[in-house]
Amino acid sequence: MMTTKTASPSPAAKSRGGKSTREAILDAAMRLMHVHGYHQTSLDDVLSESGVGKGNFYYHFRSKEELGFAILDQIVATFVERTLEPCFADPTGAPLPQIRCFLDRVVQAQRDRQCRGGCAMGNLASELSDVHEGFRKRLASVFTTWHARLAEALAEAKRRGQVSAGCDSDAAARFLVASLEGAILLTKLSKDIGVMEQCVGELKRYLATYEVTA
Repeated sequence: MMTTKTASPSPAAKSRGGKSTREAILDAAMRLMHVHGYHQTSLDDVLSESGVGKGNFYYHFRSKEELGFAILDQIVATFVERTLEPCFADPTGAPLPQIRCFLDRVVQAQRDRQCRGGCAMGNLASELSDVHEGFRKRLASVFTTWHARLAEALAEAKRRGQVSAGCDSDAAARFLVASLEGAILLTKLSKDIGVMEQCVGELKRYLATYEVTA
């Protein structure tokens, strides 16, 4: 009787703990780089953490640099999906409550991480902006998108007469982004969620100074 030999699965089809090989690599690399940074995380570290062989790694990524770009894409997608869009998904929603919702989600994210790791985007921006132009541009586009979303919400609130005409939407949004990044850094240093809560409370008071009440 003739038997048919079953072909072994390709590297793309293999999985670890229900995850594809590519997902396992990305998850491991993100965990390591969030704590140790891009330069201090070696390819061998990623392979050891993910349990993936070198051959399978190069099936999915041509280099550590390509892995780095994939990580940035994943970080951005996660940030948008879990933190930004849940508050801004409804285009008819009230803009100021949407911004406050976003601020609360940033606090909750730090609480869930027990004040460890800080902001993955901010960490990479600090480490790589002066040494890798490609990463700098990609990271700059992330913060530009974040800033633009808040600026759009503030501009809409102004159109609806919910904030005063004196509110510069662009400048206020940039201040919110910069302040949040600073607050996350201080929270990482202090390991005290109260620092994050206090800073976000002040940001809400800042927004309230522009709010038009009936």
